[in-house]
Amino acid sequence: MNMLNPLKRWITSFWLALFCLPLLAQAQEVKLDLSLATPVMAANAAQKAFIKISLDGFELEGRAERTPANVAIVLDRSGSMGGDKIRHAREAAIMAIGRLDARDIVSVVAYDSQVEVAVPATKLQDREQVYRAISRIHAGGNTALFAGVSKGAQELRKFLDRNRVNRVILLSDGLANVGPQSPSELGRLGQSLAKEGISVTTIGLGLGYNEDLMTQLAGMSDGNHAFVENASDLARIFQYEFGDVMSVVAQDLIIEIRCLNGVRPLRLLGREGEVIGDRVRTRLNQLYSEQEKYLVLEVEVPAQEAGRELELASVQVDYANLATRKADRMDGRILASFSASEDEVQQAVDKPALESAVEQVANEYSREAVERRDQGDVEGARQLLEKSAEYLGAQAEALASPALEAQKEEALQDADKLSSEEDWNRQRKELREKQYKRATQQSY
Repeated sequence: MNMLNPLKRWITSFWLALFCLPLLAQAQEVKLDLSLATPVMAANAAQKAFIKISLDGFELEGRAERTPANVAIVLDRSGSMGGDKIRHAREAAIMAIGRLDARDIVSVVAYDSQVEVAVPATKLQDREQVYRAISRIHAGGNTALFAGVSKGAQELRKFLDRNRVNRVILLSDGLANVGPQSPSELGRLGQSLAKEGISVTTIGLGLGYNEDLMTQLAGMSDGNHAFVENASDLARIFQYEFGDVMSVVAQDLIIEIRCLNGVRPLRLLGREGEVIGDRVRTRLNQLYSEQEKYLVLEVEVPAQEAGRELELASVQVDYANLATRKADRMDGRILASFSASEDEVQQAVDKPALESAVEQVANEYSREAVERRDQGDVEGARQLLEKSAEYLGAQAEALASPALEAQKEEALQDADKLSSEEDWNRQRKELREKQYKRATQQSY
């Protein structure tokens, strides 16, 4: 018997483990990328700057690696959902659940004036029983939206686990008219659920729902939002949504930014957050595999002499890694240097970081335009969108950016549509959806 072969195999295995395991661990970590749109800044002048904080989800090797899901589907069954709407909603829910397996937990809640738990939270082992329960949901009554979401969250709590993706998926075609019904009340509900590790995705069907309410609820819980004008598109949206649910790699991401050396935070773009003194704090509920989520912080930088280097901010990110089931932390710092040469300043511009900042600034113009239009100031809203288009166009040319050029054309088209009173309801929903997706980098 040759004793060398087993020894060779052992040595080979040892070195593979020694070198490959650290690489594997590194691959299963969220990547933090900090960038400054203007890493070289003009000397001897106070100025504004954009810091981009980017988080990239790591790749999942295969379906077996994904995090199990705990999903509550909450379906509006009020009278306006009759006919094709409720039929397509049932079909879409059944099709999407078909993507899950026995690791996952599903519950289904239906609401009109009253709330009914059609499928109590259960491990997905008997699909046909779940499908039959969904098929029995029929439309009739008013819209107790707040109670429906609350009941969906109550079902999630039966199996609530920080190592699962805990999500309510809400579908509604109408205005909440039973119980709490304002955007702020639903936003507070979303904020409260986010603290428990629950996100709420909202799907608005048709032209009768309140898009401010739906985006507040989704935004405060860091869920997705979609406007679906035709019920026949529901299956596609549910498929995208369940794709996101099945690709979450990190949860409870807390981002803390501390401005240093007299740098002052001005505003956070793309995310809600707290700005207290020189500190900024915000969070993401979930991060998806191979997807970038970012936010942009605008700061004011005090004047510095040429040749000096300055630390602008430190960033710390804490999160729950769903692959390793451990708490991880990342940190980094943002540096700038200062020059009296305008050419040196321009040549050093970080184009991807500046492009992201410009997209978010233009998105704020769009939000303001909707507010102006709501007040009846059509011309003021149009001017804001045209101003946004002008800003986007100038930056698109400077950065040679097709994405900013496309956003410019979009802003001009939105400005042209504003005068049509009868189409404003549809356009407002489209604008709110675009604004939400751009701010949160939603993938669908």
